[in-house]
Amino acid sequence: MDIKVIVATHRPCAVSTDPLYIPLQVGAAGKESIGLRRDDTGENISEKNPFFCELTGLYWAWKNLSAEYIGLVHYRRYFAGRRRRRFGHPFDRVLTLQQAQTLLKGRDGLLPHPRHYVIESLYSHYRHTCYVEPLDETGRILEERYPAYLPAFRRLRQRRSAHMCNMLILRREHLDAYCTWLFDILFELEKRIDATRYTPFQARFFGRISELLLDVWLEQNPLDYTTLPVAYIGRVRWDRKGRAFLAAKFLGRKYEKSL
Repeated sequence: MDIKVIVATHRPCAVSTDPLYIPLQVGAAGKESIGLRRDDTGENISEKNPFFCELTGLYWAWKNLSAEYIGLVHYRRYFAGRRRRRFGHPFDRVLTLQQAQTLLKGRDGLLPHPRHYVIESLYSHYRHTCYVEPLDETGRILEERYPAYLPAFRRLRQRRSAHMCNMLILRREHLDAYCTWLFDILFELEKRIDATRYTPFQARFFGRISELLLDVWLEQNPLDYTTLPVAYIGRVRWDRKGRAFLAAKFLGRKYEKSL
């Protein structure tokens, strides 16, 4: 079983050396090399990285890799596998090629465990933390181009969980179908919403909207997949995340930096 998963990174960092992974410098166009494969080779949208985030890596993998399964993780977020040692390097707990081959046998893909929002819906969380106009415009694009997906999109107003983080491993034909649909929507959204009118952090709305669109697509295209926890590499400041979330919800302060 041939599985290739890119690890999207924009800076030098430690990455897993397991043969499952292909470290990829995203947003490489016009930047110095950090010693990894670059997303500005072959067919690519590398120059869109300030707005599309790790999706420039997904696009590169879709257009330039050949494998039975293709996936995307982030240099700070991997799929968690079976811990190989009780104590050791953080990469000892990330998914390996052997584990992925076992889990994917007879399945269409792997996704992260859904993230659950307790006190608000997916839509209200997005509206509180980000500027909602691009998300609303996405709904209009779906209504025009993919009306069969509109009911699932509208359910974001009630739904409280989704597969977040732009992490996935999909069988090649499903990745092709998903990316064809996703990037058609995002490229049209790019024509309608001027991302440069937002702050650099808020201008990355294409990557955030894609997190929500994955579940919209899955409702219309049910796959046989399993889910895994997310293994975070490095310290996660959950206290800081919690304070920022509460400030967004109750004080109207949009997010302005990664947390």
